Amino acid sequence: MMSNEAVTHVTFKALMTPFRRVTDQFSVSPQIAVSDVAAAAEQGFVLIINNRPDGEDPAQPSGAEIEAAARAAGLDYLAIPVRGGPDAAQVEAQREAMDQALGPVLAYCRSGTRSIVTWALGQAAAGRTDRQTLVALGAEAGYDLSGVVG
Repeated sequence: MMSNEAVTHVTFKALMTPFRRVTDQFSVSPQIAVSDVAAAAEQGFVLIINNRPDGEDPAQPSGAEIEAAARAAGLDYLAIPVRGGPDAAQVEAQREAMDQALGPVLAYCRSGTRSIVTWALGQAAAGRTDRQTLVALGAEAGYDLSGVVG
């Protein structure tokens, strides 16, 4: 015998990873999904920087998957995997990539922390942004940079 109860179907839409604006030219994000790349392109980003090493979490998409999606969406892609804190070469590589980008840059890692730290150290080393401003920009984006930039 069939029930008269209505069957409700619930559809879950994957939530987009939040892009956290730091400046007009730089945003950070926790781990992005392949599906987030199109949203990044729609929002005007021209370069995605991956600061997360492959294999940190078995569930994370590989850098190659994100790169393929970025290229398909017309975005540039650069991998600068950071384990722990960034070294001077990683800081410089990220700063140079941002200097050459022809528009806004989105950088990501597991939480966004390595991305914003790498950026902040590059800004401080180049003398572009003072400590107080870097700490304030970090706080506005949800990150504490007070112990990072000297």
